[in-house]
Amino acid sequence: MVSPSLVYYLFTFVGLFLVVRLLSKTNVVLILVRSWQSFVDRFHVYQLYKVPQFNEHFQENQLYRKISTYLNSLPSVEDSDYTNLFSGSKSNDIFFHLDTSQSIRDTFLSATVYWTNQRSEPDGVRSFVLRIKKSDKRRVFRQYFQHILAVSDEIEQRKKEIKLHILGGAGGNERWRSIPFTHPANFDTVIIDADLKSKIKSDLELFLKSKQYYHRLGRVWKRSYLLYGPSGTGKTSFVAAMARLLSYDVYDLDVARVSDDYDLKMLLLQTTPKSLIVVEDLDRFLIGQSSSSAVSFSGLLNFMDGIISSCGEERVLVFTVNGKDQIDQAVMRPGRIDVHMSFPLCDFSAFKSLASNYLGLKEHKLFPQVEEIFQTGASLSPAEIGEIMISNRTSPSRALKSVISALQTEGRGGGGGGGISKLPPRLSKSGSDRSVDESGEPGTTFCRESVHTVRELRKLYGLFRLGSRRKEEALVDLGPSDKEGSRHEGQPT
Repeated sequence: MVSPSLVYYLFTFVGLFLVVRLLSKTNVVLILVRSWQSFVDRFHVYQLYKVPQFNEHFQENQLYRKISTYLNSLPSVEDSDYTNLFSGSKSNDIFFHLDTSQSIRDTFLSATVYWTNQRSEPDGVRSFVLRIKKSDKRRVFRQYFQHILAVSDEIEQRKKEIKLHILGGAGGNERWRSIPFTHPANFDTVIIDADLKSKIKSDLELFLKSKQYYHRLGRVWKRSYLLYGPSGTGKTSFVAAMARLLSYDVYDLDVARVSDDYDLKMLLLQTTPKSLIVVEDLDRFLIGQSSSSAVSFSGLLNFMDGIISSCGEERVLVFTVNGKDQIDQAVMRPGRIDVHMSFPLCDFSAFKSLASNYLGLKEHKLFPQVEEIFQTGASLSPAEIGEIMISNRTSPSRALKSVISALQTEGRGGGGGGGISKLPPRLSKSGSDRSVDESGEPGTTFCRESVHTVRELRKLYGLFRLGSRRKEEALVDLGPSDKEGSRHEGQPT
């Protein structure tokens, strides 16, 4: 007769053997876990919540963005079976990002929840799906989402990085594609008149604090700027400086890639608050819009201040043009354009700022000669002068001589200005010169004082002075310290 103790030990051994065998088979364990989850789901123990990327108005769902920031920071993303790796703006930055259809687990106040990253077909709209037990939902749901918002805000503040959004493929809900905005320009590096710079900076800083003021007036909290002037005068760099000052994302809206007026509206709706929306070369679109663009003139006006533009706040619109004389006054009126800002060709004051930034020069023996040439009316764009200085940065004297030679060539009409012609002075009905501030254009005009009459007198004076000097070719004197650059004398790079 078999003793009971022997039977007990036998069953214990067999049980332990089976448990070890089962645990050694990972796939069996996974099958059991999945089967259990399926069993629990069948009895509706869990409740599902979907967070789409866009709302019913095709605007970005801010909750989706914050959940994405929160989930990608969880340790479970790094520990998952697979995930995406991306580099940051710094070479040693590596970020984890959920893959499509990837699921991860999170724990909050002893409640376990599951998140799945989904992408629907055929529109490609992304969404997050939350799976939470009904019993836990009643206990922690609101506190959990408050926790997500608090953590995501802290992460965004800590890792604030300005993004540049550009247009992707045609159609669909994901037209905007973003990349890090790495343009180094700021208000300290842009070359414009100091008073003008101070006015614009104050205007932008005041805008940031004016939410309640705009709402009290019943106006949408947005502001629009027109930057006008020849190519190479620093308009694009100034846009970058504005973005840096505001810490706003930049949306580069290429009107040529917009399919129609409806598409333009959808693109505006999909921009986020705290954004700088830039339309470059607006004059080219307005002049050729009837033949080459699918966006109508009325569609552009509605984009600037129509009903659709009031569907989002805390935005700054920036339009750049080479010259505003040919732009329809319907575009220029206040509300569509709030601030007009002139970017002229380089004068002597701007030249000294360039020499200080590019060459480290506060003063130089050639400065009076450069000033005389500017007084004759010759000028180049800041970009052209800056490029000459960069190419000759190892020899400041050679750089200044090259600038002088280029200015002389431009002043003689020899094309040294790189194809950029100076804008003629605008005359009033009486025929006298007037400054741009008095042009009568609607909106606030911020620009340097323009005194063309004085310039004409200085031009005559400069010509008399130049005629009394040696021949023009010998205008640049080589000093003992400059002989090393004599082979490059007067040759612009």
